[in-house]
Amino acid sequence: MTERTAISVTDQKAAPVQPDPAVVFAGAGPGSADHLTLAVAHALSHADIILHDALVGPEVLALAHKTAEVIETGKRGFAPSMAQADICALMVRLAQDGRRVLRLKSGDPSVFGRLGEEIAALEAAGLGYKILPGITAASAAAAQIGQSLTERGRNKELRLVTGHDAAGYNEADWRALSACGMVAAIYMGKRAARFLQGRLLMHGAAPATPVSIIENVSRPDQTIIGSTIARLPEDAARCDGPAVFLLGLAPRAVDQISIPREEAL
Repeated sequence: MTERTAISVTDQKAAPVQPDPAVVFAGAGPGSADHLTLAVAHALSHADIILHDALVGPEVLALAHKTAEVIETGKRGFAPSMAQADICALMVRLAQDGRRVLRLKSGDPSVFGRLGEEIAALEAAGLGYKILPGITAASAAAAQIGQSLTERGRNKELRLVTGHDAAGYNEADWRALSACGMVAAIYMGKRAARFLQGRLLMHGAAPATPVSIIENVSRPDQTIIGSTIARLPEDAARCDGPAVFLLGLAPRAVDQISIPREEAL
């Protein structure tokens, strides 16, 4: 009989203790505090300074430690906001002062959140960082309309697209986005709605292709609009708050055009 060698847990080398990062980047989710991860909630309660985006909701910020300094750093599309260079400079200065800095972004920090620019600023200053992911608006919006972002036999890929970038309206791969069965989440698309409609139709998309518009995702004033490419500009114009478009997906409650959050849940 072969003798087995018992391996004690104490024989394994312990992982080296990592120093606390100068800055923690965290995703606050789309709005509701219910969508925070435990890690982000913990970071909120332990940060000395919280630099947050304009779209981070009050119920999330209410979880900050009572002694934390909370600073709004923008941004809202087409509205006055703090310049990115100023955000980076402030973040670096506070981190160099030894403060525990939480850079809190709406949704997931890696999705259209200019995370790379802020990481580069920290690296240039020789400062460490940590990233805590959050629920991006596309995932939360799909849940609110009762749909899956991917489905066998329907779409083999999922695209995350912005409606506009620093150069203006986004020139995406419209031929691919217009293909039958394509599903895409379009962020920051309200003002680009007519442009998006024109590009999609120009590249062969069917006018009746469903588009779900989810405004103020997961917040108390959430609204769901079941639209199509043909009606997209008019329906998008009804939205006052931030909205995400889900191209290729219709709300499960197709008989309702506008569904308040409490009815959609």
